[in-house]
Amino acid sequence: MSTRDWQKSSFSGEGNACLYVSALDSATIRLRESDEPDTILTTNPTALSALIRSAKAGRLDHLGEA
Repeated sequence: MSTRDWQKSSFSGEGNACLYVSALDSATIRLRESDEPDTILTTNPTALSALIRSAKAGRLDHLGEA
C-alpha cells in the first residue's frame, strides 16, 4: 500500500501521534496511527460519522477516566 493513499489529519501536529485516513471507495474508510502503521481499522462513513458526533458531544468522555 502506497503512502500516498493515506492523508494525515489536519489536527495532527508534527509529532509521532498522527492519525491517517484513507478511502478505498465511497463505502470503506481506513484509519491508522503513525505509531502503529500496520494496524488498520476499517469502517464506513455512517459509523465514523456517528463516532465523531458522539465524541464531539462528550458522550465518550467517560472512557478516559480511571
